[in-house]
Amino acid sequence: MKQRLKTLLCCLLISQLFLITVYAKPDWPSDTDIQAESGIVIDADSGAVIFGKNMHGQYPPASITKILTALIVLERAKPDDMVTFSKDSVLNVEAGSGNKLNVTDGDKLSVEDCLYSLILHSCNQAANALAEHVAGSREDFVKLMNQKLEELGCTESHFENPSGLNGDTQYVSAYDMALIAKAAYNNKKLVEIGSALSHKIPPTVNNPEGLTIYNEHRLLKTSESSSEFYFPAAVAGKTGYLIKAGNTLVTYAEQDGRRLISVILKGSPRQYFVDGKNLLQFGYDRFENFKIDGNETSYIQGEEPVVVGEKNFQPSELELEQGQIITLPKDAKFSDASKTLVTELPKGSPKGAVALIRYTYNDRNVGQAYLIAQNGTPESDQAAGEGTKEAVTTEGSKELPASGVKMSGGKGVGILVAVIAAILLVAGAGIGFVVFKRKKEFRESEIRREERRRRLREDGDGEAFERMLKDRRNTKGKK
Repeated sequence: MKQRLKTLLCCLLISQLFLITVYAKPDWPSDTDIQAESGIVIDADSGAVIFGKNMHGQYPPASITKILTALIVLERAKPDDMVTFSKDSVLNVEAGSGNKLNVTDGDKLSVEDCLYSLILHSCNQAANALAEHVAGSREDFVKLMNQKLEELGCTESHFENPSGLNGDTQYVSAYDMALIAKAAYNNKKLVEIGSALSHKIPPTVNNPEGLTIYNEHRLLKTSESSSEFYFPAAVAGKTGYLIKAGNTLVTYAEQDGRRLISVILKGSPRQYFVDGKNLLQFGYDRFENFKIDGNETSYIQGEEPVVVGEKNFQPSELELEQGQIITLPKDAKFSDASKTLVTELPKGSPKGAVALIRYTYNDRNVGQAYLIAQNGTPESDQAAGEGTKEAVTTEGSKELPASGVKMSGGKGVGILVAVIAAILLVAGAGIGFVVFKRKKEFRESEIRREERRRRLREDGDGEAFERMLKDRRNTKGKK
């Protein structure tokens, strides 16, 4: 009898461990690293940080600064505008930093040609000339650069020149640089320029036959495409180097509909290409994206009103922002992500937006989408009472990892254990579903009861409602 009891207890324990394994969601993968002092890889569509090392540390950016310079130029100048190189733009660079275009004051090139020289082979004179063309002076252009940082939400960086040469107050974090690159590579013209393997520069005074320049980013397809650095998904990017900064690198990649960005700061020669490549490979191998529209139904389906701040909406009045995604570890489900309904909207929210759904996974931001009123923002027939700015709904739960249990016994006992374990597994799953369903019904009932209580309070009948609830509870107790 005791032996049978022990067997049943073991079976029960095993079945519960199986249930935990079934419902546990994957951990956030972290099995990668880089030799550089700082780095990051993000999903360019969801904004999710896939991996970061010292990503909020501040480092000299070197020539990856030119990505921000190019973005501002493309937003404020036409590609076929002509740029005149001033004496100051040619000579006002650090000693030893070179003149890759061999330009002289009075030379003229188009904005587009200057941008190719800026990105492909990092010409500092092109950075100065473009800054003067757009803002009138390098000083005023630097103001635009730091204004752009604020616009993009970058709080850990500051620039003092458009080229990336040394400056006492020129620094960037890997996180901020990823935000800059995310905005930059949403610009199709910048992707086109950054992905070119070469470009022919028209004739200038010192180059009467013109000059062909070549891309210096080794992850892109070049004559060294069989080397250890080549990464087929790499599309565009920028290299940088200063003694103080070390090697810096930004890489934009596309593969299977997913867009990733990696940033390397304070890297070492050659290895910084390997670091950038490894981060991108990790992002593609261990993560996947889910569309929010098509998976999210909580706010746009059903009969229960959606409370947003001090307004009520019917689900039929709301729609999701299209095209948004979240990034999760492979083998995770969309429902494993938690979500927060944010009613205090950030600047630049789309027209008709009433709330922002922010998704997290193990406390990491993995994506977001706006909740939009289909016909503007209609006033609710019923006020929502004292609403809070954020209402949190968590789908899924963090489970403990399963552990192994060793058992001994004869063959017959082993079969019995297996049969009982299978039965308990099915029964446990059924019980778990019933408990989940009842908890859900109870929560929904509480929400309806609170809504009715609020309405009655507004009509002056709150005390009557409380007495009614008390009478019902007393009646149930007597039964």
